[in-house]
Amino acid sequence: MSFELPDTMQTAIIEHARREAPRECCGIIAGREGKPVRVHATRNVAEGNALYEIDPRELIELEFRIMPEQQTELVAIYHSHPVSPAYPSPTDIALAFWPDAIYLICSLEDSDRPRIRGFQIHDGAVAELTLTA
Repeated sequence: MSFELPDTMQTAIIEHARREAPRECCGIIAGREGKPVRVHATRNVAEGNALYEIDPRELIELEFRIMPEQQTELVAIYHSHPVSPAYPSPTDIALAFWPDAIYLICSLEDSDRPRIRGFQIHDGAVAELTLTA
């Protein structure tokens, strides 16, 4: 299975990850009919550098005001791994509360070659998706 993530969105996610490092960044990708339309960078309110939590106020604002006004819906959730590979950690898997969402992880482990990978996470099972531009 694949997920279309335009180059401009990949660039936006990488830039967000670099701005927030060494903390994890996080955000939402809104779309229509499963196709991404807009990147919404959000604030990580988790403490420390090894976890992300989207600011609940921003999530509510996006979910109940902004996305409905834009006639979009949540299609993907992204976050970064500043020093580890782009693969869901046990914590990422345990906190994957949106079974229909695509989970994108941007790794800055090799800062010269950031890598974004996409996953579906259902009941603890991780399946990688092919990302296309």
